[in-house]
Amino acid sequence: MTIEVIDLFAGPGGLGEGFSSITEKNKKPFKIKISIEKESFAHQTLTLRAFFRQFDKPPVEYYQYLRGEITKDVLFKKHPKEAKKAILEAYCAELGGDAFPHKTVIKRILSQVSDPKNSIVIGGPPCQAYSLVGRSKMSKYQDFQNDPRHTLYKEYLRIIADIQPRAFVMENVKGILSSKLNGEYIFDRILEDIKTPSKFKNSKKVKFKTSEQYTIYSLSNAGKPEKLNRNDFIIKSEEYGIPQCRHRVILLAVRNDIRGIPSILKPTKRPTSVEDVLADLPPLRSGLSKKLDSFDNWKNAILTRFKQCDVYDGLTRGNEFIPFDSKPKAFKRWFYDKKIKGVLNHSSRAHIESDLHRYLYSAEHAIRHGKSPKLEDMPQDLLPNHKNVTSAIKSKSLFNDRFRVQLANKPATTITSHISKDGHYFIHYDPKQCRSLTVREAARIQTFPDNYKFEGPRTSQYQQVGNAVPPLLAHQIAKVVYELLSGAGTTDNK
Repeated sequence: MTIEVIDLFAGPGGLGEGFSSITEKNKKPFKIKISIEKESFAHQTLTLRAFFRQFDKPPVEYYQYLRGEITKDVLFKKHPKEAKKAILEAYCAELGGDAFPHKTVIKRILSQVSDPKNSIVIGGPPCQAYSLVGRSKMSKYQDFQNDPRHTLYKEYLRIIADIQPRAFVMENVKGILSSKLNGEYIFDRILEDIKTPSKFKNSKKVKFKTSEQYTIYSLSNAGKPEKLNRNDFIIKSEEYGIPQCRHRVILLAVRNDIRGIPSILKPTKRPTSVEDVLADLPPLRSGLSKKLDSFDNWKNAILTRFKQCDVYDGLTRGNEFIPFDSKPKAFKRWFYDKKIKGVLNHSSRAHIESDLHRYLYSAEHAIRHGKSPKLEDMPQDLLPNHKNVTSAIKSKSLFNDRFRVQLANKPATTITSHISKDGHYFIHYDPKQCRSLTVREAARIQTFPDNYKFEGPRTSQYQQVGNAVPPLLAHQIAKVVYELLSGAGTTDNK
């Protein structure tokens, strides 16, 4: 059985990677037919991964491209058939945007999907309007209530109404549970709308068929759907082996003519730590900004504050490809691909001298005390010269932990798109490297396989990784969906 998959608001493809990685009896039951994403560089990443999936065994030229030995044009010209399919699969479009009317999007989807009613849909609308930080910023604007990102889920449901897939998976930030629009909880409205997406297709009050209605299930609570509350839809990634405390709202909606009840995700016995997935990667130094960048200058900059500091000798800043045989302790079969012959997207960013001192102090503090320091734990001379530092310390505010070490022996805190702005919340646990995480390290924490290359400049790569669903979590969700649909018949033949 092949199940066609439509991936909406796909980002760099975390959900799609999880579904496409499922193997049953040496075959892959889920086939990504179209992935829709508006961001240009994320779309390039999707296209490359779509190309990768066209092969049972990726060609040698794919790995040559990863190592920078050939260009993408050369790669695609070597395999034109597979390149054409990849380009058709990855669709750069803004769902709900004026330039991409609903009819145009549906036409493109149907050109790719042969059996819509037997397909599934995955994805989640952008979350800026729902995240706590996003809401605090956006609420300052007068037109906040009318921001279209509040109702982008309706475009998602319009597509569901036209496709009528057997099931769909929707993901969003936890903040959506508390987000209100015109005094009403948005999530409550979404749950009601999801049950009958076809009402967005039909403006008249009609009686909808069973095959047009959906039941919403939790992936973490086996309770009856009608008795679930908002918090039952929260998935805590660290409970399922992901090396990250990423808490997201994920729900599974199943068409009412499908027999069976989905199972729930199975928690792991032991959490996966940051060190489990990062320790094997080659150590790097950070760059030194506002001064001539070199290893000696970097080391001397640290020594101006920490006279007895012990750092690794001869460290480089890494690159988009580093020759290195890297084998992780955890999930080796998931991450490792010996054909790469190195590490991708592993280059460090530059930091000012005072931040180097804060990073090293923070990493040492974490080793000694088993926790990342708060601002009040820092020596006076290491406090940043910001107006709100004193008030943050006194009020114990959210930003009191603005320098956050990812503890070696625990799952990381949530990797978010904020990692593209600075490294303060994502300090490496090893003080001898004195830096923030690289794109590849963030990708490991997000459980992207090592042969998954992120396209575009480093800032965009960070954003892509931070916005993604962890593929290894998506893989577990895909197993639940496959188990349901592989044995599913219908209860309504109308």
